[in-house]
Amino acid sequence: MKDHVSIEVVELAKSLKGKIDTLNPLSKDCCIYRVPPKVRMLNETLYTPKMVSIGPLYHGREELKAMQEHKLRCLQQFLKRTHVHMVEFLTSIKDREAKLRNCYVETINFGSDEFVEMVLLDAVFLIEIFLRCNPKVCKKVTLDRIFTKPGMIKDIVLDIMLLENQLPIFILEDLFTSAKLDFTGNSMSQLAQFFFKCHICKGVSIDESLIDLYFSKAEHFVDLLRRCLQPPKRDDTERLDDSEVVPSVTKLHQAGVKFKLATTTENLLDIRFNKGILEIPKLTIGNMTEQLLRNLHIFEGLHCDTNYMNDYSVILNRLLNTSKDVELLIHVGVIENRILDSEGVSTLFQQLSKNARVDKENFYYSGLVKDLQSYCKSPCHKWKANLKQNYFNTPWASISVIAAVIILVLTSIQTVCSIVGL
Repeated sequence: MKDHVSIEVVELAKSLKGKIDTLNPLSKDCCIYRVPPKVRMLNETLYTPKMVSIGPLYHGREELKAMQEHKLRCLQQFLKRTHVHMVEFLTSIKDREAKLRNCYVETINFGSDEFVEMVLLDAVFLIEIFLRCNPKVCKKVTLDRIFTKPGMIKDIVLDIMLLENQLPIFILEDLFTSAKLDFTGNSMSQLAQFFFKCHICKGVSIDESLIDLYFSKAEHFVDLLRRCLQPPKRDDTERLDDSEVVPSVTKLHQAGVKFKLATTTENLLDIRFNKGILEIPKLTIGNMTEQLLRNLHIFEGLHCDTNYMNDYSVILNRLLNTSKDVELLIHVGVIENRILDSEGVSTLFQQLSKNARVDKENFYYSGLVKDLQSYCKSPCHKWKANLKQNYFNTPWASISVIAAVIILVLTSIQTVCSIVGL
């Protein structure tokens, strides 16, 4: 019996070793990930393409097959723009196949031909979308099924900014360069800059010139947006204590803090506090806000050594604790709310920060939190704020207070004179 068990264990060991030996080695090129199930289950629609698959993770899905014919038409149009034979494009992708496969977190089980064809169609589709978006470099294509239908391009923009729905940027640049298109002075990065300016930048408050600057350095479109949103490094990062909670906008207002739309920076994450004024870059709540922020947050957590998006979600959740907090920032022009009510905006950031974590040793806004806490604890600031908000909040209230003070002073003088007269 003992020998029989030993034989079974030996066979099991061989089987397990076989599985280990067939594992693909981990690659440093990995940059495109699956959304963790615990996050996806909260709202699957925020991470799943609705119109078009880009890359292998959603390739072949039945609900996305309608766009495959359009990809073929885009390839047909792209080949007309260039004098390069299709074989050259396919060869270029074939030469990069191993690197392309290594960019994905999981093993791609497509054969080489299917994989290379998919990459060509998807890459050319993206390049054509960028070209057709820019009237300065490309004439309109007759019978265009996307740009003649405004609702469709909006859905496609949302799809191509999903973490799971990405192609590496290097293959787009390779094909664009190989195409030798007759667009003088226009690179793939400049086309992307124009596209992002039209469809994305206004919604997330970034300097559009950064798109061109970071394009070649970025892994894919989600990483490109993350790089453009990186705030300036701060020297005041220090440990955040448990007792140092971010005050809400309402509490800050009651303590005398003034709120101002940031004018010295276009970076969404660059929140500053100086001399009693909290400057916050404009936050536009539109159709793509939640989806962009969520996919950025997840990519950062899976791939990066920074916590900027995570920390931004945390501090916005604390600042916008109630609908009243949101309304205060809407009033001063910090928030432009296009689709939700004030309660909905507050709930949005509660949801965004649900899976956020606070690294107390390296919280980006730790210095800001300490300064806000210190300001709120000052009795002088509270007294001034109370006086202004309750007694000088309108011209008539101010006049009444001044009149009351004058009457009090005159009464006091009259009383003193009466005493002296005795």
